[in-house]
Amino acid sequence: QVQFAESGGGLVQPGGSLRLSCVASGISFSRSTMAWYRQAPGKQREWVASISISTSFTQYRDSVKGRFTISRGSAGNTVYLQMNSLRPEDTAVYYCNRIPISDSWGQGTQVTVSS
Repeated sequence: QVQFAESGGGLVQPGGSLRLSCVASGISFSRSTMAWYRQAPGKQREWVASISISTSFTQYRDSVKGRFTISRGSAGNTVYLQMNSLRPEDTAVYYCNRIPISDSWGQGTQVTVSS
């Protein structure tokens, strides 16, 4: 059974930082490409960043390049998203999943950037 459990969200002021964590289960993690997605109120869910677990190759959407860093944990099926220089437009529920996307979405973690 595929499951993703996200954590680490919260309320932060513009310019602040957060680190999101995701624990994946039920997948062949070492052979997966893992990704973070986000969904802002009234908008479609969008891809944010991805990482190949086997090669560590990373990709980012243009709006987060230079501010966000996706990485894998040194142990366990864990993926992180370090978010720096946060902007109000980064406010969203953040989810992790894989590529190709699994239907088994987690509950996500809310990130709110506001003064």
